[in-house]
Amino acid sequence: MKSLNRWVYAVFGVIALLMAGLVYAWSVMSKPIGAAHTDWTAAQLSLTFTLVMVFFCLGGLIAGILSKKIPTRIFIIIAGILFVIGFMVAAMAGDSPVLLYLGFGIICGLGAGFAYTPVMGTVSAWFPDKQGLISGILLMGFGLSSFIVGKVYTAYTPSDGTDGWQATFRVMGIIVVIVLVICSIFLVKPDADYKPKTITDSSKKKEVREPASEKTPGEMLRHPSFWCYYIWAIVVSGAGLALVSQGSGIATEVGPNVSAGTIATVVGLISIFNGIGRVIFGAIFDKKGHKFTMILDMIVFIIAALIIIASLATGSFTVLTIGFIVGGIAYGGVTPTNSAIISDFFGRNNYPTNFSLINTNLIIASFASTIAGRLYDSSQSYFSTMIMMIILTVVGFVVFFGVRRPKQ
Repeated sequence: MKSLNRWVYAVFGVIALLMAGLVYAWSVMSKPIGAAHTDWTAAQLSLTFTLVMVFFCLGGLIAGILSKKIPTRIFIIIAGILFVIGFMVAAMAGDSPVLLYLGFGIICGLGAGFAYTPVMGTVSAWFPDKQGLISGILLMGFGLSSFIVGKVYTAYTPSDGTDGWQATFRVMGIIVVIVLVICSIFLVKPDADYKPKTITDSSKKKEVREPASEKTPGEMLRHPSFWCYYIWAIVVSGAGLALVSQGSGIATEVGPNVSAGTIATVVGLISIFNGIGRVIFGAIFDKKGHKFTMILDMIVFIIAALIIIASLATGSFTVLTIGFIVGGIAYGGVTPTNSAIISDFFGRNNYPTNFSLINTNLIIASFASTIAGRLYDSSQSYFSTMIMMIILTVVGFVVFFGVRRPKQ
């Protein structure tokens, strides 16, 4: 499988991440579940997404640490098995959401992490000359999953108060494991001496900015800039996750008479523009550096929150759609900045493990979705979610000043 055109690996990498990224469709997937279990609060349902993010990070960290010992295809097959088990377990949820937490939150979350890190590392290795481009393509595929899965899920799972969602979960589990097993056949790393033809053409080589330092995970964890950035990533990711987890509810509040299919489409725009935002902010980081990128991302977050507040106040679904687009772009700026900061500040020699460590910010940030759910339960309005987004972003502005590139 190492003799194929490298774009073949990219295609199967995108497909694999489309499967892994379906956990981000929780906002849409939870609506039929909530309709069938009216005694479950928004906070209880939101806890499922929190667990997904926690175990997604843990799965990614484990995969990053073991990436040199276990082949990528094994991780992908394990991910598929975890997904089918997780969906089957979640589908058995009765009067209590415990099995939903265990199946979708924990087991599927681990599966997503086991797929994410190996796919990113393996496919990127085929594109040493196009790291920004291939990262953007892969991350966009991961982000598009919520939109595509959300549309299909909504089409076959009406929010009619029945347990039809359980049958859909079982089918989804079977589809995911089959697709991931097929993808695993093609997800192999190139030989150590692999170089694409474009790299051998010296006229096309670009000057590459060298990292400020090369640090082991332990050395990185002792650096003040890492922790300032880590806090920044927590609060800004928290703002994005609050929007993702409550997106469907916000759309329903603004457009109570809008069809479920339209709501799924509009909520899916967050995922689509999340993917686009990853490419945009990755390119901005390459051109302008971390300071400009981080400030711009925070400004876009505040603009998104203000637009959505305006939609809640006026009941304008069009304004809400714009707010979701802007919010998706803002949230898309976090992931490529994480990757670029780790590589630029702390080097490439220990990048897989260091990157997995910075991604653990999502474990803490994921609780933003639960908090947002509780705020809605107490206020019965999603204005509280937007205020929360603004407060988190303001905190981001404060810690931003402590993020400084190490001296060479």
